[in-house]
Amino acid sequence: MSAKVWLVGAGPGDPELLTLKAVKALNQAEIVMIDDLVNPAVLEHCPGARIVSVGKRGGCRSTPQAFIHRLMLRYARQGKCVVRLKGGDPCIFGRGSEEADWLGEHGIEVELVNGITAGLAGATNCGIPLTLRGVARGVTLVTAHTQDDSSLNWAALAQSGTTLVVYMGVAKLADIRDGLLAGGMSAEMPVAMIENASLPAQRECRSQLGAMQDDAAAFALKSPAILVIGEVARASTQISMPQLLHA
Repeated sequence: MSAKVWLVGAGPGDPELLTLKAVKALNQAEIVMIDDLVNPAVLEHCPGARIVSVGKRGGCRSTPQAFIHRLMLRYARQGKCVVRLKGGDPCIFGRGSEEADWLGEHGIEVELVNGITAGLAGATNCGIPLTLRGVARGVTLVTAHTQDDSSLNWAALAQSGTTLVVYMGVAKLADIRDGLLAGGMSAEMPVAMIENASLPAQRECRSQLGAMQDDAAAFALKSPAILVIGEVARASTQISMPQLLHA
């Protein structure tokens, strides 16, 4: 059998949102390398595997990416069935493509397994449609946390006419607000700030662009959280919340 690594998305947190293909990969795993945001309940699908924590989280001590690469390579070359388990989707702000390319360059076969991303799950659980006929014809996913700490072109995003879903934005609320306002977005644009998307501990703060930093402080908003910015954030579809699904 050729050396192989599965890059698997664990979804946003709710273990019931794990895909069938992800469960299949975990069932056969011998080594599971997990990120900080992976729900431990997901590991019930790999009871015999060795669990290796290689967490990375902004503002906290993190495992160097080069070390993660070398560890995956070592286990794969030992003939182990390796699952690299990432929160959300491996290729949405998850460095999945970087890891896949690096492994491929070293002769390791890679299989990518998609996961539901937090932006989608969080919005859905709050009754917010990311697209809505006559209101929003597209979605833009962005991260407020960049490798070199450079700022995004918020002014251009303000003119995009799409729903903005912002990851890793809690520490950058003032920059996001100021950039979008400078680009011409209304201070009254609806904003939903969603903490712990899809989990029983999910919390939601509805606000407006101009007030979101103050409202987030009053709400004691904490990471991990996503922001949904756009007219769709006025919506509130009647759905069952995740607390009911986990009851």
